[in-house]
Amino acid sequence: MKTKLQLLTLLAIMATGQLMAQKLFTLEELNFGGKNAAQFYPERWKLRWEGDKLVDADKKPASVIDCKTGNVVEGETVDLDANKRNRHEGELEYCKASGAVAFLRDNNLYVATADGTEHQLSADGSREIVYGQSVHRDEFGIYKGTFWSPDGQQLAFYRMDQSMVADYPQVNTFEREATLAPDKYPMAGMTSHKVTVGIFSLQGARSQEPGAGCIYLDLGDPTDRYFTNIAWDHTTLDAYDTTTGRKTKTLREESSDKYVEPLHPITFLPWDDSKFIYRSRKDGYRHLYLMDTDGKELGQLTSGKWEVKELVGFCPATKSAIIITKEAGDLQRNIYRLDLKTKKRTLLDNGRGCHSAQLSADGRYLIDTWQEPTVPRACAVTDTKTGKQSLVRTAKDPWDGWYQPIFEQGTVLAADGQTTLYWRMVKPMDFDPNRKYPTVVYVYGGPHAHNVEASWHWGSRSWETYMAQKGYILFILDNRGSEDRGREFEQATFRHLGQEEMKDQMQGVAYLKTLPYVDADRLGVHGWSFGGFMTTSLMTTYPDAFKVGVAGGPVIDWKWYEVMYGERYMDTPQQNPEGYEQTSCINKAKNLKGKLQIIIGMNDPTCVPQHSLQFLNACAEAGTQPDFFVYPGEGHNMAGHKSVHLHERITQYFEDYLKPLSNP
Repeated sequence: MKTKLQLLTLLAIMATGQLMAQKLFTLEELNFGGKNAAQFYPERWKLRWEGDKLVDADKKPASVIDCKTGNVVEGETVDLDANKRNRHEGELEYCKASGAVAFLRDNNLYVATADGTEHQLSADGSREIVYGQSVHRDEFGIYKGTFWSPDGQQLAFYRMDQSMVADYPQVNTFEREATLAPDKYPMAGMTSHKVTVGIFSLQGARSQEPGAGCIYLDLGDPTDRYFTNIAWDHTTLDAYDTTTGRKTKTLREESSDKYVEPLHPITFLPWDDSKFIYRSRKDGYRHLYLMDTDGKELGQLTSGKWEVKELVGFCPATKSAIIITKEAGDLQRNIYRLDLKTKKRTLLDNGRGCHSAQLSADGRYLIDTWQEPTVPRACAVTDTKTGKQSLVRTAKDPWDGWYQPIFEQGTVLAADGQTTLYWRMVKPMDFDPNRKYPTVVYVYGGPHAHNVEASWHWGSRSWETYMAQKGYILFILDNRGSEDRGREFEQATFRHLGQEEMKDQMQGVAYLKTLPYVDADRLGVHGWSFGGFMTTSLMTTYPDAFKVGVAGGPVIDWKWYEVMYGERYMDTPQQNPEGYEQTSCINKAKNLKGKLQIIIGMNDPTCVPQHSLQFLNACAEAGTQPDFFVYPGEGHNMAGHKSVHLHERITQYFEDYLKPLSNP
């Protein structure tokens, strides 16, 4: 008879053998900046639309695919290089309809027509007067600054005057003597830039004088206003005459006692340019509404306690819209055909996982690409009218034969006692419920983001696998304030960022403490950006809960964060002094007990170094001892191979201070 010690030894040998049978990852395989990372991503297929033709670009020349059967059309190929054009130096946006291109030269905006004729739209462009680029620091869902009309005859563009915005003194240390490399950075409660909208008409450009053919919309005083898809508590949809720039009418207004976020432009029906779809959360969830150009509301197209994620496009033949929604499950994204007359929705995918869609020009077919928790990637071609699929492909597991952790998903109640929150857990492959494991909470927690979804491995980041391989459990929870759960869920954090979020994260910690295999004395926390703010806040608000933390690029005090984000969620420091005081980590530096490492890019233009430096100063004054690491020349995230170095450093900090020399 084997003794208990012999049995335990045998089990240990078996577990070791299981690990040895699986190849172990390094960060060169798991991190996006790693030398071998590309081969461990799920396979992608180069399927694309050339008008209404489905093309397989994996082949040279590209094959044409029959959408009904999924078979290659014999004898029909497409030369994808035939219509390639040379990009214009400084190019911003090409218009296929007219062949014209908008571009920058010496900070000024130009348009070149198909025949090569150039039109200069501005003459005062500079670092302080910016043309044709995204404005408001990319915070409001628009990432460009030029917008062609459908016929390509007119170009709308942004002009941003940031001369009144203070320079933030970033420093370039790669010179023999360090030099200033300032950013225009308007902080919450301080002076912001002024944006106006110009319209250039190809037909109106009758001379070659700079600015010929341009008019500017009469928007009124641009001070403290955002002429894009955002307003704090009030938004209007206005129509303008593009020949005079004058406002013709206000089509609709929407207000809130917190904030309004119209992050998406209106979309006109391709078969009726007098009607358009707009998106609103006025019923509590982001849904689609139909309106005409006279400002008449024509009805709500979707409704329910779920959000519309995307309006993909239209199928004119069936008078329907193709949309992606969350209605099949909070963790899913699924494709539907929406009949605009009956408002009936028809599911066009398998009803599981997270889907994306590319629509053919006529809207009759779409390429459906998706993941499920156990499906690395799959795709199919779907008939939007009948729902029939062809060309179904499923990627092989790129991790086959390599270390495979255990991925789990579950729920806890939020601190309000009634809202369901979703979590993901990553356990070591040789998980033993009789052991106690050091556990790291990975957190983001801010608006317009989420961590847990029904994609491959429940949306797990590959660093979590690296940590599981080293003997940790990883726990990830989406708190109130994160995206896709409706207006009330997101706005619970208004004017006191981090506070409700921390309460929810501590609900997750309470759940972890009920698990016999989680070592409650060895809890760590890590996050970046808003997650860095959450990490620092948790370490100093609940100093006895976490032994080790790593905070990357953290916000420390919202008064030092950019105006467009900070004022939306916090109001100004003048309007909300209590909220800014409550959320500041400066005031909590004295509470730090555990080991906390702060890591930043020294030239971070998003969360400026002042945050972390002032926290270090507060800790020095209070006698607490954080650690600090900085990447010279890097921004808000570490690019390229430095990301491998970063994640090795994060890992090593937990190895040094969270994991003991032996595991009971």
